Amino acid sequence: MKNSRSMFFYVVILSAALTACGQGSAHEGKSSKTPNHIAWDKLLHKHVNSTGDVDYRGFIKDSTLLNDYLHELAINAPNDMWPKTDQLAYWINLYNAATVKLITNHYPITSIKDIGSGIQIPFINTPWKIEFIKINNQIIDLDKIEHGIIRKEFEEPRIHLALVCAAKSCSSLRNEAYQGASLNEQLTNQAHIFLSDKTKNNISEDHIVISKLFKWYGGDFKKETTLIEYLNQYSPTPINKEADIDYMDYDWALNEQ
Repeated sequence: MKNSRSMFFYVVILSAALTACGQGSAHEGKSSKTPNHIAWDKLLHKHVNSTGDVDYRGFIKDSTLLNDYLHELAINAPNDMWPKTDQLAYWINLYNAATVKLITNHYPITSIKDIGSGIQIPFINTPWKIEFIKINNQIIDLDKIEHGIIRKEFEEPRIHLALVCAAKSCSSLRNEAYQGASLNEQLTNQAHIFLSDKTKNNISEDHIVISKLFKWYGGDFKKETTLIEYLNQYSPTPINKEADIDYMDYDWALNEQ
C-alpha cells in the first residue's frame, strides 16, 4: 500500500512537470534579453567620422571585434518578447554592420556595386543578394533584412535614412549604434541630418532637388501624407506644397574616408 501511494504521487508530480514543460514550449529558445550593441558602438566611434565617412582599413584591423559582434547578433535574433523599438534597432544595426563586413571582405573596391559581378561571385548580380549573414540557423542577404523583414514588419519610413548602402549618396553611417530606448530620437536626428546635407538634398521653398531614395521608396514616405508634407517634418527650409520636385543623380562611389 505504501509503495502504491508513493507511485501515485510520483506519477502526479511527473505529469505536472511534463505539463509545465509543454506550456513553456511556446517560448522555447527565446529570450527577452536584448543585445546592448556596445561593441558596435565602439567600432563606429573609432572608424566613422562626424560626416559618416568610413575607415574601412580600420574595420579590417578590427575584424575580430566586428565578427564577434555579428556572431552575438546571429545567436540572439529578435522575437515577440522584445519591445518593437529594440527589434528595429537590432535589424538596423545588423544591416549596417553586415554592409561594412561585406565591403571589408572585398576591399579595396571603389563601389559596393563592384561586388557581385560575374567575375567575383558567379550567378550573383547584386551585392544585396549575397547570402552571408547568419541568423540562428539561417543564412540570409541584405535584401531579406531590408525588404523581407524591416519594411514588411515595421511602419517606419525613416529606416531608409538609417540603413547604409556604403555609397556617397546613401544616408550617412551614424557613428553610434542605434538603441531601442532612444531609437525615435536617433531616427529623427538622422532625418534632419540627411535633409540638411546639400550633397544629397538641395531644398528651397519652391524647388527641391532631393535624393532618389524618396523616389525609389516613395510609397513608404507617402502612405499617410504627401511627400512634401513628409519632408517638411525634417526639412531645414519650409517647402511650399506646390514646389517643383527633381531628383539628384545617385553617386555609388564608396563612402570611405
